[in-house]
Amino acid sequence: MASYHDLVIFQKTYDLILWSYPVINQFPKIQRFVLGQQMESTLVGILKKMIHANKERGEKRMDIIKEISVDMDEIFILFRLAKDLKMVSIKKYGISAEKINEVAKLLGGWQKQLF
Repeated sequence: MASYHDLVIFQKTYDLILWSYPVINQFPKIQRFVLGQQMESTLVGILKKMIHANKERGEKRMDIIKEISVDMDEIFILFRLAKDLKMVSIKKYGISAEKINEVAKLLGGWQKQLF
């Protein structure tokens, strides 16, 4: 079993978080503590679940990966909401969408590998 540090998906998710935090910190103060906190919590939760999924086997692993997939959909929608509320520029939204899609594709590959 590979260490989670060796997983490309872990690294890409970590990079997404590192990129997201400065973007979220530029939200208006009230939204940093509402929408921003929700985004940060979801992103860190995804990373934590990846660590757990890497340790599990069988159906338990698949269940965690499905949870991560739902979380990825949530983070995509939260960034879209931030864009529509004009808290994130269209350019930064595009970058976030690319980063999220990259992780989502890797997640899909992880799921297929388990079947």
